[in-house]
Amino acid sequence: MIKVLFVCLGNICRSPMAEFVFQDMVRKRGLADRFYIASAGTSDEERGNPVHRGTREKLRQVGVPLGEHRATQMKRSDYQEYDYLIGMEERNLSGMRRIAGGDPEGKIHRLLDFSDRPGDIADPWFTGNFDLTYEDINEGCQGLLAHILKDMGEA
Repeated sequence: MIKVLFVCLGNICRSPMAEFVFQDMVRKRGLADRFYIASAGTSDEERGNPVHRGTREKLRQVGVPLGEHRATQMKRSDYQEYDYLIGMEERNLSGMRRIAGGDPEGKIHRLLDFSDRPGDIADPWFTGNFDLTYEDINEGCQGLLAHILKDMGEA
C-alpha cells in the first residue's frame, strides 16, 4: 500500500482539497485499494475544524467527492508511516521537516514540483481564489500520480 500525506498550514483548504482530488484520481483509475491518502497541517490552530467552505464548494463544482474530514496536525510519526509527504509551499516543507526532525529519506516534496511548473500553491485562505488553488492542485496531483506509477513500474 502506498501512503500519501498532503500537508498545508491549517489542514482546512489546500491539503484536504489535494487529499480528495488525489483519492478521486486513484479511484477513477481503479487503484483505490493500493493507496492510503490523508492530509494534515503543520499548525494546530484549525485542529478539529471542518474543510473550509471555499474548498467544499470548489470540489462540488468539479464533481470531486468530499469525504469526512476534521483538521489535524502532522505528527513526527507520520514521517515513518507515509511514503510521500507532500506540502503545498516551501513554508509547509520547512514546518514538515521541523515536525519530522529532518528528511533523511527524501520523502518531503512540494506538490507542484511534480508538474511542469514547480513552485508554491497559494493559500486560498488569504487569496480567496479557490479556482486557482484547484487548478494547481489538480495539476500537481496528476504529476504526482504519474511519478508514483512510474516508480511502481506501471507508467
